[in-house]
Amino acid sequence: MGKIFKKQTALRITLKTFTDLEDVECAVIKYCKPDGCTGELAAAVGDTANGVIFHECIEGELDLSGWWSFWAFITFNDGRTVAGEAAKVYIWNEGK
Repeated sequence: MGKIFKKQTALRITLKTFTDLEDVECAVIKYCKPDGCTGELAAAVGDTANGVIFHECIEGELDLSGWWSFWAFITFNDGRTVAGEAAKVYIWNEGK
């Protein structure tokens, strides 16, 4: 994987949950920015059997350089939820 840059939009964030996503009601990718702000990105299921979700980045989402944390959060139709392990990713300033 190459470097990811602040303000990059040609990027797909993909997470593997190791959970069967057959009965998913909602999938999101939660994050914690370098400044401590948290939030979530809408995610689509890419591979139900293998538990893969993804988000296509848009303008304004990757707005800070530094260490970000991303993790999956799944809600099933019956109300059960599961959170994934956080992955730390460094977002670079362009030209570095």
